[in-house]
Amino acid sequence: MKEESTFYSVIIPVYNRPQELDELLHCLTLQNYPHFEVLIIEDGSQISSQEIVSKYATLLDIHYFYKENGGQGFARNYAIERAKGDFFVILDSDALVESSYLEEVEKGIREKNIDLFGGPDKDHVSFTPIQKAISFSMTSLFTTGGIRGKEKNVGGQFHPRSFNMGISRKVWEATHGFKITRMGEDIEFSIRCLSLGFHSALLPKAFIYHKRRTDFAQFYKQLHFFGRARINISRFFPNELKWVHFFPACYLIGMILVGICLILFPELGNYLAGFVVLYWLGIVTDAIVQTKSPKIAILGLIAANIQLIAYGQGFIEEAWKKFTNKPS
Repeated sequence: MKEESTFYSVIIPVYNRPQELDELLHCLTLQNYPHFEVLIIEDGSQISSQEIVSKYATLLDIHYFYKENGGQGFARNYAIERAKGDFFVILDSDALVESSYLEEVEKGIREKNIDLFGGPDKDHVSFTPIQKAISFSMTSLFTTGGIRGKEKNVGGQFHPRSFNMGISRKVWEATHGFKITRMGEDIEFSIRCLSLGFHSALLPKAFIYHKRRTDFAQFYKQLHFFGRARINISRFFPNELKWVHFFPACYLIGMILVGICLILFPELGNYLAGFVVLYWLGIVTDAIVQTKSPKIAILGLIAANIQLIAYGQGFIEEAWKKFTNKPS
């Protein structure tokens, strides 16, 4: 007897990104798997996406909602409360997907018998060199990106991230969705799901092309926030703060100490700087292997340093607030 097809609700919060949403909705019109609806939740944007959504009224089973700004976590909850799906697929609005995406999700869920999944992210040929460099740094083994998109890794059991995540209706009914709206809301949610006995899995073929930030200033701001978020998660689950999460903070402190030593103790400073250069060479080599582009490799080195320094700074700042009991 043939199994009944799963009906999916694709949940997409959007905040001031109508053009990127347009590109994602176009991708969804090309899906090979037909059994899905799309829910767009406008989270208090100043630049409305309603006109973009209306373009797809005859091409997709699409629904548009507007709410006052409350952050992406609660925006997702708002949409899921109004969704009809057996399974909810959550995507960031700055994503692109292949026509086989939902097909791979359906196959993966059935094969692995799971209620919670995540998929990896990749760069796309249309991305700018900076976007490709940022994508490299966020997935490289030479940065904390090496623990993302892995079934099992030094960061512990796989925790799906909300840029490419799916949950069953059973998970939603047990958890009532996101408890916090930002500052690591997706990791907190994943940990809570696993603590309730739900099983997660990475679906490698259900990947997205994630545009991320378009310049290094925006990337710095985002990663600074990620560093703060990691400490915020530890307020709920202290045991989930792993040694690998301290690496960016150690890198930042180490770079400061190398700089001081180069000024006050040149011989020691030169010695320590040699290790930094070797590490940088490792990043560049990895970037060349991954991207096949020396230009992107150099930009990747810059992106990796921004990632580690910004994350480390945010991590230290929020850790100090936690230590001194100051509010976030």
